[in-house]
Order: sequence, then structure tokens, then C-alpha cells
Amino acid sequence: MLRRLALGTAFALVVGAVPPVVRAEAGNVQVDKVQAEPPAATIEEPTTPAEAVGNSGDDTPAPKPSRARRRRGKSRLHGRFVGRVVPDDKLRKEPLQRPSGNLKIVSAANPGDVASVNIYNDDGSYNVDALEDLNHVLRCRRTDAEKPIDLQLLVLLSHVYDHFGGKPLEIVSGYRNQRKQSSNHFKGRASDIRIAGVSPKKIEAFAETLDRGGMGIGIYPRSGFVHVDVRSPPSYRWTDYSPPNSNAAEKRPPRGWKRKKLES
Repeated sequence: MLRRLALGTAFALVVGAVPPVVRAEAGNVQVDKVQAEPPAATIEEPTTPAEAVGNSGDDTPAPKPSRARRRRGKSRLHGRFVGRVVPDDKLRKEPLQRPSGNLKIVSAANPGDVASVNIYNDDGSYNVDALEDLNHVLRCRRTDAEKPIDLQLLVLLSHVYDHFGGKPLEIVSGYRNQRKQSSNHFKGRASDIRIAGVSPKKIEAFAETLDRGGMGIGIYPRSGFVHVDVRSPPSYRWTDYSPPNSNAAEKRPPRGWKRKKLES
């Protein structure tokens, strides 16, 4: 009788112990299965160039949204536009001397359009004929519309011309008859320039020495020109790494304007 009781107790203990072992084994299998699955974050946010192009060994391209996020992140890292307001203590303190008044400009879009003038008369007043010649070369290259160019801007361009030894200023853009009417180009207060044999950095550096307040100076490394404008204070500086895009919506002529082929 005691022997049967002992056997029964042992059997019960064995049976009672089995389920925890099985459950534990089942739990291990489940854990192993979860760990074997790649985390969702690895797929959504590639961290290497290989992952970005889907180089995971199965020729499956990475999800397009992830690549787009990487591109946006790269743009933010390198920056397409960086600008700043110029503090007063960085502006020129001394008054600017009057330049020679000599100025030779050439249209980048129409190299045959050249103006070589002196903006002053002998008595120091502005030469109206010279101003008209400059206005013509600085006209909107899309619509051929002309607008009187700000006299202060022409004085600054004469300073640039004098400083770089009388080399012609190539006009990438002057007056623009465009949709964005808040632009200084639309107001006849801005020009985009370059000079053969002179780096945009040097043009930018010299232009900054002319600023007593109320100038905008921007450099466009990919397009190879410097923007110079006159404006209400404060002065502003920027670098724009954007590729050339003269067909941007805000630069197009006003709606309804009938024109010939749009120039790039």
C-alpha cells in the first residue's frame, strides 16, 4: 500500500513538472523568433550608403521614402541657402568716395549688348544718355522690358569696375519683369554679375567693403556669379548653392505676358 502511494506521488510530480518545461521551451522559441526578425527601424532609416541603395544581399531596393528622407537630410546638412543679417559693427564706417563713373557692362544673354559709359557729366550730374544705355543692357532678358536702374546701384557697380582694373562686368541678370514683384530685381535695384578672370569670392569680398548699410550681397557658387543690390537696412549676406534655375515660377514674366522663347 505504501509502495503504491509512493509511485502515485512520484507520477504526479513528474506530470506537474512537464507543462512549465514545455511552456518555457515554447517561450524560448517565441523569443528566438522575435529576435530573428530585423527591427523595423533598420529598414525605415538606413544608416549606410549600401543600405540606402538597398544593398542587403537580396537585391531588394530600399524603400523610396527612406531614400527621400536621406536626401532631405543631406540637403539640410550641406545647406542650399545660408544667410545672415549684417550687424552694424561689421559695416563700413567711412564715407565712400565718388567712383570714376566709368562702367562697362556686357549682357551674358546677349553678348552683343554692351554699354561703355561714364555715368557722370563734367559737372558731377548724371549723364542721362549713359543711364539710358545702361538701362538697355540691364533690361529684362525675357521680355525686353526696360526700367530705370537705381542710381545708387550704378555707383556701386562703377566702384567694382574701378577696383578690378576696368574689366567689363558681365550681367547675368539685371531688371526682371517677373511675377515676384517684391524682388529687388523687379524694382531695378539688383544685378547679378561676374568678371572674367576674377573669382566670385573676390568680387563678393570687395563688394562687402562698400556696404555702409542697406546692401544685399549674395554669392552663387554653382552658378558662378555675385548678386549685388541696394535695399532698406539691415544689410544681408547669403550663399546659395542651388543649381541655376532661371525658369523658377517667381522669376517668370507676369501671367498673360506674350513673349518669345523663354531664355535659360
